Amino acid sequence: MLGLASQGTPMELTRIGELLGPFAPGVPLQLLAQIRLYLDLLLRWNARTNLTAVRDPGQIVIRHFGESLFAARVLVGEAMLPGPPSQATLHLADIGSGAGFPGVPIKLFAPQCKLTLVESQNKKATFLREVIRSLDLSNAEVFCGRAEHWGDTAELVTLRAVERFGQVLAMSTRLLAPGGRLALLIGEDQLIRARENAPALVWDDPYPIPGSTQRVLAVGRSQAQPYRPPI
Repeated sequence: MLGLASQGTPMELTRIGELLGPFAPGVPLQLLAQIRLYLDLLLRWNARTNLTAVRDPGQIVIRHFGESLFAARVLVGEAMLPGPPSQATLHLADIGSGAGFPGVPIKLFAPQCKLTLVESQNKKATFLREVIRSLDLSNAEVFCGRAEHWGDTAELVTLRAVERFGQVLAMSTRLLAPGGRLALLIGEDQLIRARENAPALVWDDPYPIPGSTQRVLAVGRSQAQPYRPPI
């Protein structure tokens, strides 16, 4: 078993770091401690609310945290670990956030980001608010409603496991700020459909997820440029 010695025993930080190694080498202890707290909270809530079908703690670390942190490395570069409070330089909107992946791990990786978790199911939104509270995340909020009713835009919009993929993808492109990026954690067989549903974006070559033969990170970039006032 990859995970806990027993259901009530927290996973060792060194073990979490080992499992995350292929996705994000050298995760600092402070970040590992936050991940363990998040993992323990997810396991407790998942016992009564269906947040993820993955039940084994080690597999949750690999499949949810690992994939999310890999995306964070690609999308925001090296981890911006906590320092003096600063103005957020990137607004991240995680659409159909569910249990908070990849939005919350990206926020943990890059704390200066502004985070909006968009989740229409009330129970999951309640869990996400508890995650924000328990992890003491600043500049983070939950929008409980459908993404098309959010009424804002972001420089980075993420999608992972959502229903009505084509419809949600097309709608998500409208949530991009000028010059923004849409990041999808999807199966390789969904790439063609993604490009068909978001033809206005310029797509990077897909980034293969470590340890997977089918999962990729697909990044589409808005061709519109941010507004700059005349000099």
